[in-house]
Amino acid sequence: MQSLTAEIQSFSRSRLRKQCTRVTSLSGRRIIETWKGSTITVVEDPVPTERILGYVPDTSWDLQVGIVKPHLLLVPPQFTNTNTSLTSEQVSHILNVAFGVENVFPDLFIYKTVSILDHPDADVLLHLTDVCSFIQQAHSEKGVVLVHCNAGVSRAPAVVIGYLMSCDGQSFDAALSLVQSARPVSSPNPGFLEQLRGFQTLNGSKH
Repeated sequence: MQSLTAEIQSFSRSRLRKQCTRVTSLSGRRIIETWKGSTITVVEDPVPTERILGYVPDTSWDLQVGIVKPHLLLVPPQFTNTNTSLTSEQVSHILNVAFGVENVFPDLFIYKTVSILDHPDADVLLHLTDVCSFIQQAHSEKGVVLVHCNAGVSRAPAVVIGYLMSCDGQSFDAALSLVQSARPVSSPNPGFLEQLRGFQTLNGSKH
């Protein structure tokens, strides 16, 4: 023990190496903490654009209900976690297009799960037939369909826009406007928007 104490006391600060730690906060802000001896320097760590993937989590509480049509609602996932919220909107069917989000009340509501990644290369058009069939079936039964994804911002709005174009005959611009009016935070990723514009061209939608 004495030898260790003596070694520590005789250690020269000039022999200390420079150390650095990179920290990423929940908001996505990155900083670099560098220290040598008793001096600590903190600077912003810029993230190259090409390395940015996915999304920055939004920790704010979101319970906004977007009424696209009387039988079609667009909501964040938090809304689906309480039976009271769902029954207050007379929901009968739930379309889950999230990835890794379980259906909470399978005995109380009719669910349809279509797992879609929120990535520009994910093929959102691939699922439109199933989405349209589920929503139309619910509508024919006088039900109310609630659509949600992981945040209620990209995937759910994208499939609702696709439904409005494919089954309701709306143009891309009209469908996008309706969805964003119902739920202003709606913002499908660029890849989804490009696919939906292309879908309009492919189907010659002029409405």
